[in-house]
Amino acid sequence: MDRPAFLDHDYFPAQALRWRRAGLDAVAPWQAQALRRHVRHAARSPFYRERLQRLGCDPDAITSVDDLRTLPLTARSDLETAGSGLHATPPEAFADITLTSGTTGEPVVVPYTARDLERLAFNEQVAFWGAGVRPGDRVLVCVTLDRCFVAGLAYYSGLVRLGASAIRSGFGQPARQWELIRRLQPVAIVGVPSFLVELARWGEANGCDPRTAGIRRVVTIGEPVRMQDHGLSPIGQALADLWGASVHASYASTELQTCFCECQATCGGHVHPELALVEIVDEAGTVLPPGEPGEVVVTPLGVEALPLLRFRTGDVSRLFVEPCPCGWKTPRLGPIEGRLAQRLKYRGTTLYPEMVLRVLHGMDEVQAAYLEVRSADDLADDLTVVVGSDSPAVTADQVAERLQANLRVRPNVVVKGRAEVVATMELPGERKPRRFFDMRS
Repeated sequence: MDRPAFLDHDYFPAQALRWRRAGLDAVAPWQAQALRRHVRHAARSPFYRERLQRLGCDPDAITSVDDLRTLPLTARSDLETAGSGLHATPPEAFADITLTSGTTGEPVVVPYTARDLERLAFNEQVAFWGAGVRPGDRVLVCVTLDRCFVAGLAYYSGLVRLGASAIRSGFGQPARQWELIRRLQPVAIVGVPSFLVELARWGEANGCDPRTAGIRRVVTIGEPVRMQDHGLSPIGQALADLWGASVHASYASTELQTCFCECQATCGGHVHPELALVEIVDEAGTVLPPGEPGEVVVTPLGVEALPLLRFRTGDVSRLFVEPCPCGWKTPRLGPIEGRLAQRLKYRGTTLYPEMVLRVLHGMDEVQAAYLEVRSADDLADDLTVVVGSDSPAVTADQVAERLQANLRVRPNVVVKGRAEVVATMELPGERKPRRFFDMRS
């Protein structure tokens, strides 16, 4: 594929910002060309070559972004079954090989060419800029770069490309994190919300006031921090209060090779016009209008090694297309409301684990929690909420009543010590705590 102009360093920030202020109509002709090139390149993979031919899809017939709807949807299961059949470049072109986290299935190999890595860095460069990070800022990156995990590499590369300083602290070890904060004085921090809350509370308990530590921005990954109306969830509000900083949610997955991060207006993750086309679809795959909830479908433009078409993420959200208060006119992806594979039918009510965990995050004395779901005899789901707390004031009835007040159903609740619950959640070799255990047959 030809080298796209947005990978040239003189493209950012002037031209990049002009595009974001221009509106969808202004960038649509370029996106149509980019989509045509992307589909043509995807057809080099055995998987897409066969599928496009079978459906009679001709890449050269694409003249508008509306033609995206004529292309086949790609399921997560396709990645697991097709494997290297989805690769559109030879293995010797791979510059980096990552693995998905395997949250909803077996980990999938996701290769990156050198240009894919440049594209990834550009994505994060623009995302950090939108969140208010500027050249010269120091950012503490509490995300691992090892174990074939791409997020830490993406954040690091984006910060370097922006001209900021990345402090690669990795995950865990609050005492070490606080020593880095004291010595290197970062102005922003990146990490999983539950860990960043734990880090702030560790500081409070050990003579380090997070509100006076100089952290002005918190960029989150992996867990929702906003409600459907873009307001902060309990864990998001805890982050803002503990650190005295603005909170910026980001959404990404390894397969997408693309991240959607909130700007300083914090009302949705911006979809970068050079990098992706995003749709929201119903269960039948029909595209829904802006503002309607449905499954997030992403076509990451310009990817070389694994060029996906209309990838069904399995996550539920909404797309907003009205101009953002920040001045950008790009579409925005709303908060993730749930994951289809984890959807529960419990006593006549549809639930997502995020809904349950959001309530628990609002209970100060609940220090950890996970969900267990099993098949019930009536073809519904049997839900058990396991709560970890070292406070004798926390009882199963108290937690169940709080859940019933917010969710209109009263699940089974088990209270255990914090350490026992954390040990169950933090399984050896996994990148992040597991909060949902699906035992349905």
